[in-house]
Amino acid sequence: MPVPKGSTIDPARTRAAILEAATPVLYERGLDGIGVAELCARLGVSKETLYRHFGTKDGLVEAMLEARSERVTRWLTEAVAAAGQDPADQIAAVFDALQRWYDDPAFRGCAMLNAAAQHHVEAVRAITARHLDRYLELLTGIAGHAGAADPHTLGRQLLMLVEGATVVAAHHDAAGVGEHARQAAQTLLSAATTRTDPRD
Repeated sequence: MPVPKGSTIDPARTRAAILEAATPVLYERGLDGIGVAELCARLGVSKETLYRHFGTKDGLVEAMLEARSERVTRWLTEAVAAAGQDPADQIAAVFDALQRWYDDPAFRGCAMLNAAAQHHVEAVRAITARHLDRYLELLTGIAGHAGAADPHTLGRQLLMLVEGATVVAAHHDAAGVGEHARQAAQTLLSAATTRTDPRD
């Protein structure tokens, strides 16, 4: 979608509009799959406008990844909150939400991991690490709420299931991946949690 004409009067609005329009293009085509000239044509902005707001194409990529990470984390956090207080329901909500994403025809895998694989540069690797840390915080919180003896370890195991499922869905077969990962996650959750009766 082209950036609305006249938005240059508000730099913040212009920047946000470029970011919103660029995100699906970069996700679909890959970071190296589209040059600056074609990207600007798709967005309806000049190179000068792009560079003024982001410095370089890499600056746009980094801003896109940061925004996407925040949005995806917020989406999963809201799914967990909507599931109620039962940790088993919360972890099910994570993988059910992921399966809906996998089933989307626009699904191309995890944008952060895709970017880290394409660009072995510190800035992108740092964004990817922060993204995984956000996931880990959410999953460790569920593990802690469930009473896991070692919430951090369980959180890391659940993170491996999340990212592993996403890779399999992107590169092999998305059918049922979320369900299979959910079952494995609930088995881990059940095995790792310590439930004690407060009357003991």
